[in-house]
Amino acid sequence: MKIKKSMLAIAVSAAIATQAVWAEDADMMGDNVVASPVLLDRVTITGGIERVTDIPGAVHEVTLEEIEQIQPRSTEDLIRRVPGIYIKREEDSAVVTNFGIRGIPADQYKTTVLEDGIPIQPGIFVGNQRYYNPRVQRMKGVELLTGASALRYGPASSGGVINYRTKTPTDGIGLTAKIGSWNTRETTLELGGSSNSGDAIFGLWATKASSDGWMDKEWDMTDVMVKAGTALGDDQFVTAKFTYYENDANISYRGYFQDAYDAGATFNPAPDDRYETERKSFDVTHDWDINPNMRIQTIAYWMETTRDYWRYNIDRNNPTTTNADGLTVWNFTDILEGRNRDFERYGIDSRLFLVHDAFGIHNEAEFGLRYLHEEMHDTRPRATRAAPRSPIAVGDKGTRRNRLDSAESWAAFAQNRFYLTDAFNVTAGLRVERYEQGRKDRMSNDPKDTFSNTEFLPGLGATYEISPALQVYGSIYRAFQPPVIGSVIGVDDAPTDAEKSLNLEFGVRGATGDWDYEISAFQMDFSNQVDPGVSGIRNPNEGSALIRGMEAAVGFQLPQGFRLDGNVTWVPVAKYGEERLDRSGTIAKGNRLPYSPEWVANLALSYNQGPLKAALMYNYTDSVYGLGNNVREIDPINNSFGGLVSSYYTVDLTASYDITQQFTVFGAVKNLTDERYISGLRQGIYAGPERNYELGVSYRF
Repeated sequence: MKIKKSMLAIAVSAAIATQAVWAEDADMMGDNVVASPVLLDRVTITGGIERVTDIPGAVHEVTLEEIEQIQPRSTEDLIRRVPGIYIKREEDSAVVTNFGIRGIPADQYKTTVLEDGIPIQPGIFVGNQRYYNPRVQRMKGVELLTGASALRYGPASSGGVINYRTKTPTDGIGLTAKIGSWNTRETTLELGGSSNSGDAIFGLWATKASSDGWMDKEWDMTDVMVKAGTALGDDQFVTAKFTYYENDANISYRGYFQDAYDAGATFNPAPDDRYETERKSFDVTHDWDINPNMRIQTIAYWMETTRDYWRYNIDRNNPTTTNADGLTVWNFTDILEGRNRDFERYGIDSRLFLVHDAFGIHNEAEFGLRYLHEEMHDTRPRATRAAPRSPIAVGDKGTRRNRLDSAESWAAFAQNRFYLTDAFNVTAGLRVERYEQGRKDRMSNDPKDTFSNTEFLPGLGATYEISPALQVYGSIYRAFQPPVIGSVIGVDDAPTDAEKSLNLEFGVRGATGDWDYEISAFQMDFSNQVDPGVSGIRNPNEGSALIRGMEAAVGFQLPQGFRLDGNVTWVPVAKYGEERLDRSGTIAKGNRLPYSPEWVANLALSYNQGPLKAALMYNYTDSVYGLGNNVREIDPINNSFGGLVSSYYTVDLTASYDITQQFTVFGAVKNLTDERYISGLRQGIYAGPERNYELGVSYRF
């Protein structure tokens, strides 16, 4: 069945691409030949719409050249190189992802994640933001934007916004093939074409990959993307994108016990658990350049994600046993339980960009409206080992949950940038977010529960360019994170309010000669910091909290094709402002937030001259606590999420060589020194991937 689904997705994608070619040829045969080229990558948060030097906050970008240097296995490998980001890794291919920015805990999902300007997390208001991670094979760059300018892309704005930028079609056919450790195999096909006049364009990217996986967490993935577009006259552009993704992975929330980790175990702690994901999306973008001073961009989008997670239950009376090597392992029953969730989202986002001369100065304004609707159908069927993933009838103690969570959001945004001088500008903005969340229990006759709220989020920022070598910027803004439905509906006490924080940022950046740099200081003062966990499975733990730190990035072009790049993030303060309780006990005032390292650092020495490119990359991650109670002992039975994760470092080596302009060979060794480290905790220890390699070839026809 899975093969049929994959072939169907590729067939649909090919049909869309064929239609684009047909439309292109039909237009060429007509009388009206459009001269303006199609621009499929106009949706961008740090370029095209505004200059980086106008943004009153830190801006970081991973370029296509850097992607080729990193040779990433997943998008986690990309963003972990960005200043301020900490990754809590679960498995080698990042089927699911956990990351934090600037001390925000890596399991709390307080960052808006976009792909080509469109939200991609399965649930923003209904929860479960971690259950889809875009595939790296179709990416050409990543942008991270912080400060007051991030308000435009909410709703989650505490940690800023990440925008993945997908590749733009180029004429021709490309084929990339890889092999690697754990029997990893990957093939990617790229197909692109355009009209002679450049007024119509399309592209197809299809990846098929599989692996036995680190720790025997095998997976089988298919990813397809089609982009097509055409110009309408000299001033309008219409583009469309379709994506299809599926992954059948043998992963679980279960980790190692301490003795198994210390013994260097590499077996799968839950060998029979399955995590199955399928996602489809479609979006259409219309750009209209009304005149040189006015432009409207409208994006309509739809997404459907299915995540079936089948896990064997633990014998609560006897939760552990020993394996043939005498190591402690989980004692599973014969009952298999599905945590199965189906998501759907659709929305429309329209923005007006206006250049005007109000107040006798140059101004650039942006006005935006957005409507978003999303649903999550949450079920918990049961099955047996004899018939896995065949649900037992409800009357036989089968389905334990069947509910529909839904949310609607209306948002309006206005921003104006005042250019007081050529070197000094001030940006003022306001976002208003109105949302309503609802839950219907389909196993009862109770009426639907609802919760609604309206947030006003102002922001103010400024930049001052003293010289090309020195620009000063700063901002202050109100950020918020909507609570997941499990925290506001169906709870015994008062519902959790939205998370709110007052965010400050001040920084300097510039470039001179062979140097470029950016340094920023930041503070997030939470009046109501919320840690609901995934889907509200933990108590909300609402209360005050404070995060304060600095980050710095610097690059230096060395002689003979060498370059040195480095960044460091220091977060000395990431603490709870008052005592509170969670499922593990008391969180004392002043305790450090979980999964919030004090230090994170990256260093890369790269070489790029002639046909040879190579890079040696170092990443350091400081120690973190698994829970806010700051318990140090790792105890998967009595404290399944808690414990101290020690600091660690990894070193990666990559290289590529262009044999011809069309033919490239490349390879990578990740975790070169074969460090044994804990990457995270969740019902046990997640061990970071051992030393591993990849070899590949790429040919462009």
